[in-house]
Amino acid sequence: MSEDIKKLPAESFEKVHIDSSHSERITKPSLSFWQDAWLRIRKNKAAIVSMFVLVFILVMSIVGPMISPHDGETQTLTHANLPPKVPGLEKLGIFDGVGKMAGKEVDLYELKKVDTYYWFGTDGLGRDMFSRVWEGTQISLFIAFMAALIDMVIGVAFGGISGYYGGRVDDIMQRIVEILYGIPTLVIVILMLLFMKPGLTAIIIAITLTGWIGMSRIVRGQVLKFKNQEFVLASRTLGATNGRIISKHILPNILGIIIINTMFTIPGAIFFEAFLSFIGLGLQPPNASLGTLINDGYKLIQFQPHILLYPSIIISLLMIAFNLLGDGLRDAFDPKMKD
Repeated sequence: MSEDIKKLPAESFEKVHIDSSHSERITKPSLSFWQDAWLRIRKNKAAIVSMFVLVFILVMSIVGPMISPHDGETQTLTHANLPPKVPGLEKLGIFDGVGKMAGKEVDLYELKKVDTYYWFGTDGLGRDMFSRVWEGTQISLFIAFMAALIDMVIGVAFGGISGYYGGRVDDIMQRIVEILYGIPTLVIVILMLLFMKPGLTAIIIAITLTGWIGMSRIVRGQVLKFKNQEFVLASRTLGATNGRIISKHILPNILGIIIINTMFTIPGAIFFEAFLSFIGLGLQPPNASLGTLINDGYKLIQFQPHILLYPSIIISLLMIAFNLLGDGLRDAFDPKMKD
């Protein structure tokens, strides 16, 4: 055996040279928190589809009334209660303007001598439903986004201060939250309407009076979790001010939770506005929202179902899309969901 080793050539024992500059090189590109979250949410097909649905509805709520050939506020009584009629599709036997009269299906456009098209039909006053549906969607989204924005600002500020300073400040602020949480929201709305005229301002104020409580509790819990972490204590030891600690260390770590909770607040505000308008405590005629349109439509569901159909479809899509997108964002922002 020793003789075989002695016969090995010297080249067999050459030293392998390794370039030390590449020994610790990271081949995979580094990603920020937001880039990593975007890569994860792209894998969630439901969230991506929901995003496109929301963008489409948002765009249509803005441009829909502009592309409609009819004004949503103009009343033409001779065109009242017309079913939908769309050029091109009428030849396929759908959206052809055929409706029921005296138990028989007849072409109501021909019967009433209407030579124009109403894509979503008309209501009992002859107003174009296409324009009114998208105008109502625009108002409902505006109320929801404003309510969610105000809830986020008040909730983050209130919960952040309560959780960060703690002690007696936290005790006093949490007692205020408990008192407000115990008052039913509908009672607050009714009391608000006793002092304010029903409209956009009254609805937004009514929704935000107690809507921020959920956000404040979530933010308070997260601040309590992070304010005693090592990186925060190290920053405080180095002389960082409270403002810098909150803005540079605590707020970036809870920003994902804030966004997720806001995404779930928006559909709740849309549904609450529709509920108020449906029971007559929201917007008043002739203003349109998804709630007022549904309120008008359910009364004629047996004779003119199209008045109820389209706003119901849109509010359902909004509720489903926002919730699915919120679920996708929650999975994307949660570090435990990494592949």
